[in-house]
Amino acid sequence: MSTTGGDFDDVGTAGDRSSAVSGSKITPSKSKTYGKEDDDDVDLSSDESEDETSSEEDEEAETGLTENQGRLLYLISLYTNPAGSEDEKEEWVRKQALLVMIYEAIVAQVLDYDYAPASELVESRRKYFNISQEGKSDVDFLREEGLLNGLKLSSKDYTPVTCYQISVKGLDAVRRIPKSDKEAVHELVYAPGSRDLLRVEWRGNAYFLVAENFERESTVTDCEDVSYVSSAYVPQCLRFGGRPTLSNAHRAHESGVSASNIRDELDEVITLNSVSIIVSEFIPFGANNIVQMNQNLGSTERVQGGFFTALIDEDSSGTSFEVEPGLTSVNILDYTLTKHINFEADIHLPEPDDVTQVETFGVSMNADGTIFYGMQIEAVMDRIKDNISLDHLSRLLVDVHVDSSKIVDSVISAYQRQLMNLIFMGDASNRDKVNLIIANEITPHLTAEEYMDKGEYENELKQVLGDTRAAFDISEHDTLIFGAHGILVAGPNSRHHEPLLCSYLQFNAMDIFVRNYFIRMFVVLDFMKTTRTEIAASERDPNSMEKIRQRMVKVSKDIILLEEVLGYLAESLEGAEIPPEPAEQSGRALYERLQIADLAAQLSRRVVDLKKNMSGTRHELGILREMTQVVSETKSFKYQEALLLNMRNLVDLQSHNEKASAALRVIQVTLAGGLAFDILDLFTTQWVSDETHWFNSLGFSLINSLPAVWVLASLLTWAGVAYLLIWLLRRYARHAQGYLSVRLTIMRKIHIDALNKYLATKVTGEEGRGYQRENDMVSITWQEQDKLEWGGNAPRITIEYDEKNGYMMQLVLEYNKRLAKKGIALRAPELKQKINEELTKAGIWDMTEDEGIVTKDAIET
Repeated sequence: MSTTGGDFDDVGTAGDRSSAVSGSKITPSKSKTYGKEDDDDVDLSSDESEDETSSEEDEEAETGLTENQGRLLYLISLYTNPAGSEDEKEEWVRKQALLVMIYEAIVAQVLDYDYAPASELVESRRKYFNISQEGKSDVDFLREEGLLNGLKLSSKDYTPVTCYQISVKGLDAVRRIPKSDKEAVHELVYAPGSRDLLRVEWRGNAYFLVAENFERESTVTDCEDVSYVSSAYVPQCLRFGGRPTLSNAHRAHESGVSASNIRDELDEVITLNSVSIIVSEFIPFGANNIVQMNQNLGSTERVQGGFFTALIDEDSSGTSFEVEPGLTSVNILDYTLTKHINFEADIHLPEPDDVTQVETFGVSMNADGTIFYGMQIEAVMDRIKDNISLDHLSRLLVDVHVDSSKIVDSVISAYQRQLMNLIFMGDASNRDKVNLIIANEITPHLTAEEYMDKGEYENELKQVLGDTRAAFDISEHDTLIFGAHGILVAGPNSRHHEPLLCSYLQFNAMDIFVRNYFIRMFVVLDFMKTTRTEIAASERDPNSMEKIRQRMVKVSKDIILLEEVLGYLAESLEGAEIPPEPAEQSGRALYERLQIADLAAQLSRRVVDLKKNMSGTRHELGILREMTQVVSETKSFKYQEALLLNMRNLVDLQSHNEKASAALRVIQVTLAGGLAFDILDLFTTQWVSDETHWFNSLGFSLINSLPAVWVLASLLTWAGVAYLLIWLLRRYARHAQGYLSVRLTIMRKIHIDALNKYLATKVTGEEGRGYQRENDMVSITWQEQDKLEWGGNAPRITIEYDEKNGYMMQLVLEYNKRLAKKGIALRAPELKQKINEELTKAGIWDMTEDEGIVTKDAIET
């Protein structure tokens, strides 16, 4: 969102930015229209002096806008700006951010609107916001008058986004808005003590108003609670025997003595008498799911129902189990083993001390996946049974939507919860549902056309139905109103048409599910597109194969689940029955307006299209798998080439080593000759003794008589020394060939503290550490000191373990059998048993895990 306003310095906008004072209250006049004749009535209590110049009065000419509309238009002008040339950029404000600012303006009493909670999508997550339907209506009016421009685009998650911008005609209207109203808006949109325009930022769970040195959290997502009493309600067309639902009418007085936390002053325009609410949604179901649910709920047991939770018991053999408040109480009404189950449900949640909510649902779950949550309103605040305000009803509906999700999530299977989280992208608890509001009477009773007045009546209806689409008189006393989030049927004959209305809800619930499925499918396709890009750029990232495999696993799992969900959806549509057209006039009129058959046919065509899309998605997945295989094979080929090159180098090196070894043996023999001659010299020269007469008399006589004797003696000495040297080298080589290497692949959970204490008793040598994303690999080597304990030779032991996750990976024990004493030297099985006993004695193994394979997979070399 832009942080600068438009070019309005000449009319007191960007040039006159006043410091906002937190907590200042400005009370506007709701119905005032700007014009010269109203200048005396304009509230100039902020900073304006009473003697306005005539030029300023001339600027405040007729605009035809109410005070709220003028202030709203000016607020939008501060955040948007149409481009004046090709070098400038267009500035737009997003719809959701604008709704947040409208709410803040209501709280600050800058705008005189009502607000009510309604669900909106923010970053693919559905959230309940306090939204002003009057403010939205005025935005639509300003667009119709050409004062605002609208922009439609899509987010990266394929959800629609709407933006607004002031038009050239709107800029002209802004110049005629009174300065007092501009000053009121300034106090809202500027940070305290500065001229910084506040920006609206979404931070995961809440909106914040942010400037350069200022920020505060908005309360736009804090939905208000009302006290009410309700009873379970299940339409008769969904019942198959069983006991009737219980009534809480005797507790209706409890809501009258309780309070609410509504912060706004409500303007009631429409009220309803004897109200019933039915909320519906689609969840992938089948006959087996119904059978399992009947078993889980104890439908066939002597004592049916009870309390339920979605938590998993991780210690089912333990003594006690703790759970947070919010358990669901279930009482079975009627069931069939494979088709349906009807029950009363209540969530036991702690409420604020001053708020009383007696909330009991009638729940009908069917094998075709349609779920109905019914509620008969006994009282809301001090209104018992009748005269129920739509402002209060809108806040009650938020509770119904949230709590109905908690109820069904606690009783469906984990597999179904997984499917719902897949379709709603991890936000299944806030999934959207369709509403049906049935009332015996609506006050005031008007014609359908009068309710669609684009004013206070329609705005009031939008609080419970969303954006209204159409209204019809199905009889002289019965009215049907369509909205984006459901329908309202009011009149004395409204309950006679429950089969038609429930059928309409069934197909609308499927419609909502198909919409979300379609978006989720394109999110998967976008994910696959990103994966294709990563595959194409795999040469640039050394970790590409690991990332690609992880993405392929995820997308494969998502596609498998999406195909299963599509199968459930197609089966439900095939088995859905369209009720026949009623005989009475009002029933035929309702049947014609609901167009159930057309809706069913449209859904069938859309499901066929989804099957085509999923077939293409499956083919795309096959292509990605082939591309991944090519990348894997390419990398493997390069590894094999590198390995082959290394092998060739090793072969060449071995050949060179053999030649060098032969030369070394020649050098050794040559050096042995030199050593032998030196030894001979020591015994025949003065190095041994000054008196060498014994050799002179004997040696010279032999040498003189036999000239070859000295040479022969020298060669014999050379041969003896060479033989001794070669014998020693061979002995050392023989001892070196006596090593027994025992490699144990363990993969067993260990206690790191016990291992560290054990290693502290050893004289460790080499130590290596390797840190990866999920592992801290440690390799430590030590030499045992007690030779007798190991059969006369102390082995060299190396262990490798994961210090971060506490796992022993492998152990290598090197033992020289030829240096050990004969008769007590240890063999491989004995070495394996001994090291295992030593580690067990040190308390290294985690006995809560399996014993692993420390005594099973030993490799002896």
